[in-house]
Amino acid sequence: MSFNTFGHMFRVTTFGESHGVAIGCVVDGCPPMIPLTVEEIQHDLDRRRPGQSRFTTQRKEPDAVKILSGVMAHPESGVQVTTGTPIALLIENTDQRSKDYSEIKDKFRPGHADFTYEAKYGLRDYRGGGRSSARETATRVAAGAIARKVLPDVKVRGALVQMGPHKIDREKWDWDEIANNPFFCPDKDKAAFFESYLDGIRKSGSSIGAVIEVVAEGVPAGLGAPIYAKLDSDLASAMMSINAVKGVEIGAGFGAAELSGEENADEMRTGNNGTRFLSNHAGGVLGGISTGQPVVVRFAVKPTSSILTTRRTVDRKGADTDILTKGRHDPCVGIRAVPVGEAMMACVLADHFLRDRGQTGR
Repeated sequence: MSFNTFGHMFRVTTFGESHGVAIGCVVDGCPPMIPLTVEEIQHDLDRRRPGQSRFTTQRKEPDAVKILSGVMAHPESGVQVTTGTPIALLIENTDQRSKDYSEIKDKFRPGHADFTYEAKYGLRDYRGGGRSSARETATRVAAGAIARKVLPDVKVRGALVQMGPHKIDREKWDWDEIANNPFFCPDKDKAAFFESYLDGIRKSGSSIGAVIEVVAEGVPAGLGAPIYAKLDSDLASAMMSINAVKGVEIGAGFGAAELSGEENADEMRTGNNGTRFLSNHAGGVLGGISTGQPVVVRFAVKPTSSILTTRRTVDRKGADTDILTKGRHDPCVGIRAVPVGEAMMACVLADHFLRDRGQTGR
């Protein structure tokens, strides 16, 4: 399997399977002399970790990360810093239950990557999906924690803004509220609604999709490049690479098609700190280059494919059959996609920051 690496200057390679011994990543291109501790990486992993509420998979993984290389104690200060060499991170799998999948090892789950993996490689890892499992995203979150350290003046935050057909009230948006509920939801009232709503879906054995919004503040103007290295195209690619993501918007996104030219144009004025924009329909990116405004990305996550409802499918021999997936699965995988989206945003911005520095010397 090729193409397990993304990024150019800030480059991340992930490895491992859902039910293997461990998962991990190698981060190449991180500048030297950046203070970095395992606790800083663990903080982000704990936000994504499964089994923290009844609304996510009950697989009990501590997601304890180990730094294998790329850091050392500074000889003068004693502070652990990056050395500029590849940073290898390892997360052991401790709570696999491969037997949960033994009954479906010869059947393809509808909506899952089972069929396409077998069509391409001639076999698939039926034990939780192998590389197609969302378990792989833990390594991205670990890499994202390092990317944040490359961008000390940039704040990257994400939120769940829609579950099924139910959207939050943006007038009630409160970033502080995200830490107070298990949905990463910035609307206190909608978070309370999601509890009963998702409980009903979970108890029925089904699943539901969600929309996640990620905002990066403090991004300087000038990141990205025209044509083939557009910041927004790299962000869209990064978000689409997340498991179960089926759509991405930048700024107003598809909503821009409903606006007139006058409404969509982000007018400008000169302020005390230079040029300021009167709106941000562009999502902080114009012509593939950051404007200095907040970079805003939304992505849609489909419902979890592994559900406790019998569905029609075929087996590996091409015979019609039915399937019912057992095991422990997220009724809304979009919940834990919030820190993953943040990580991918941070990785792309770190990559473009280093590319820009290499080209312009800033």
